Parts: sequence; structure tokens; C-alpha cells
Amino acid sequence: MELSAVELSAAIHARRVSCVAVMTAYLDQIERLNPAVNAIVALRDRADLLAAAEERDAQATRGEFLGPLHGFPLAVKDIDAAKGLPFTQGSPIFQDRIAAADSIMVKRLRKAGAIVIGKTNMPEFGLGSHTFNPVYGTTRNAYDPEKSAGGSSGGAAVSVALQMQPVADGSDHAGSLRNPPAFNNLFGLRTGYGRIPIESRDAFTAGLGVSGGIGRSPADIGLLLSVQAGYDARVPYSNTQDPSVFAEDLKRDFSGARIAWFDDFNGYLPFEPGVLDLDRSALAAFEAIGARVEWDRPRFDMGKVWRDWLTLRAWMTAANLRPLYDEPAYRALLKPEAVWEVERGLALSADQVTAAQEGRTAWYEAVRRFQERYDFLAMPSTQVFPFDVAERWPTCVGGRPMDTYHRWMEVVIPVTMSGLPALNVPAGFDPAGRPSGIQIVGPNNGERACLQLGAAYDAATNWVSRRRPALLNPS
Repeated sequence: MELSAVELSAAIHARRVSCVAVMTAYLDQIERLNPAVNAIVALRDRADLLAAAEERDAQATRGEFLGPLHGFPLAVKDIDAAKGLPFTQGSPIFQDRIAAADSIMVKRLRKAGAIVIGKTNMPEFGLGSHTFNPVYGTTRNAYDPEKSAGGSSGGAAVSVALQMQPVADGSDHAGSLRNPPAFNNLFGLRTGYGRIPIESRDAFTAGLGVSGGIGRSPADIGLLLSVQAGYDARVPYSNTQDPSVFAEDLKRDFSGARIAWFDDFNGYLPFEPGVLDLDRSALAAFEAIGARVEWDRPRFDMGKVWRDWLTLRAWMTAANLRPLYDEPAYRALLKPEAVWEVERGLALSADQVTAAQEGRTAWYEAVRRFQERYDFLAMPSTQVFPFDVAERWPTCVGGRPMDTYHRWMEVVIPVTMSGLPALNVPAGFDPAGRPSGIQIVGPNNGERACLQLGAAYDAATNWVSRRRPALLNPS
């Protein structure tokens, strides 16, 4: 379990370790640590999983390796369907639902040799950046179980931080692959739209949510992405680039690279005391690898970016959840935040949605022009430190009241609205031992560039290995 995902793949393919031994070690780790954090849910029977690992070993003996994830035990975020496993999306409406088929991504994981062991916990329908739901309960932070794990990929992040799986998939609409890694001292990649194909009832509208990965290193995420990514005809805008490039060596010289640091957008965003100080201190690592960090930002009305996102978020959520909202028995089971989103979405006019889409395009164009002067953009990943696990969501940040359940994560919305890829990297810990993270934002189709800069940053900081969760220490 101390092996990285890249090292584990190499060890399995060289037959230095058996898939049964790998499965046993991870299941033992889950048995030991998961009760304290509730990250992995719907775990399959140990005997069935060991039998699947034995089959992977038999394939290896015959030289029939399925792919880079051969024998990997992986728990899939409960937002994705995995055939034969519960598919609740954190909702009591679906607490008894069993997936009849795999999603595109899960099918690719299995084809590459992964053994799906269960699901990772998430908020109800992925709404909110704090992982709790009435089906499986609350996921707790890997570094302090009394704190939030973040969300919505909270279970995924904690399971990787505590070495209960080598790497994890996740999804991100409003920071769900950036906030949980920041809260758990990990790397998390939000991909660009179309990089990982996602089936939808509307195949032609560019959505705000994407899939991605969480790992203890950028290289581990690259290995996973080499399986997740790639064109699928069911998703006409999916990217046609050969995904194998993401598993290649990430070494790159960043001497002279220019990075624009957005900070708090000239005072627009509030932060919990200490967050910005910690995040700013992490910028020295970029300079240590030869890059130049400049405090700059696009001159744009950031309040309009937020308002346009609120409109699009409500519109898309209403389109997804209206069938449940229209049934009184189901509506009663929806959490208040979901009802609020749907009702706002149903009240929108076509003109309002069109204006918000045009506003999103204007913001993308402003960022695109700004990127002509810089190789990367960077900004904080969250405005707060991990908060009390019993708190539903932060209602006040830096002395400013939060007027929505997600306003405290506004710092991630500019990236979401741009559609650009972003990699959370660990920023270190404050004196109280609370972790934070910053986002590296690349150009369009720049996922590999983000991973490359992240790998150089990781080599300069080593936060994941330097500061392990106390739960990993032998009892």
C-alpha cells in the first residue's frame, strides 16, 4: 500500500506481487480504517473480491494482462453506475437501486483490469462540498475525523489519503475534485469538458460537471486518466486525443514559465484567516523550480461570473431532478438544497439561460486572452480550512455571511465556468495542522501540462509523504 499507483502497476505486471496479496492488503486496510472515516461504502464480499483477484493472477500467469490497472482494487464514486453494485447517489430515493450496467468510465476501468470493490461516499446527488447523506452517513477527514472531508468526492479523497485504494475516480462541478484533495493533502484533477466522456440525456450542451481523478501524486492521476479518457461516439464532443500520453513520464523543465496568481481577486473573495497566508507561502515552490509567479488577474466582473453560474447550476439541476421533484413522495425525500436548486431552475426563462451561457462564453474569452501572456494560472482551492464535521456548510467566511449553501466555495467557480482543466496541489498545513491547497489551471486541453507542473511542484514540496495522516500510524 505504500507503493504509488504507478509503482503498483509495474509490480503487478512484473509479477513481483500477486493480485491476491494486493487485494488482501487493501481490504485489511479498509477493515482497519474505514470505520473511523466512512469513505468506502457498499463494499463487496471479501471472498468474491479475492476470487476476482485470483482470476487476475491466473490471467497474469498466462501473460494476459488486461491493462495498466490489472488487479487494482478500486471503489467508484457513487455518482457513477457500476453493474451489480448499489447506485444510490446518496439519495434515499435510490437506496435500494442496483446498477444494471456500467457507466462509460467504469466499463473502461474494468477493461483495464481494475476490480471494482465498492463505492465511495458523496453528498446527495453531489450537491454541496461536504460529504454526508441519509443513506450512508458522513465521511470524515483523513487528517482529523472531527472535520469535513470536503465534497462531493469526499469519500474518494479520504480513501486515497488513507491508502484504502491506490487512486480514485471522482467528479467535479463546483470544486468536487479540488476541495476534497485540498482538505486531505492530495492531488486532484478536474479535466476539461469532453476529456472523459459522460453519457447524458443531452449530448450536445456543454455541461459544467466533469470526471477526473484523485491521487497521491500527479503521475498516479495520469495513469488513471490514461484509462478514463478517450473518444466515445455516444458523446460527440468527447476528446479524440490518444489518452496513453497521460501515463508517460511527466518530467519537464519549467525555467522561465510564467504563472499568474489570482489570489482573492483584489478583495472580491473572503477567506478564513490563515488560508491565504498558507496558500501564498506555497508559491515559493514554483519559483524554486524556475517558474515566475506574478500577481495578476483578468479584469472582469467576477460577481457576474457567479450570477451566471447560479443560473446555469439551477437550470441543469432542475433538468436532472425535476422528475423526482414532480412526485410529492420523492420531493419530500430531497434535501432542502436540492429543492431550492430545482425551484430556482424551474422559474428561469429561456432568455435568462441564454444570457448566462453567453456570459460564460465572455468569461472564457477573457481568460483565453489573458492566458496568451501566461503558461498557467493559479489560485486557492478553497476559502476555508476543513470545518467541523457536524456543520452543514459554512455560513460565514472572513466576516461575510454566505447567502447560499455553496457560496463558501466560490473560488472554484471561475475555473468551472471557463471549462479549463485544473489540478489541486497540496499547499501545506497551518499551525493547527489543517491542510489547504491551490489550483493549477492550464490552457484548453492542457491536462498533461497541469500534471507536469504538479509533478515538478510535488518534487519540490513532497507534502503527501512529509505529512501523513495519523490514522496511518500503526496502532
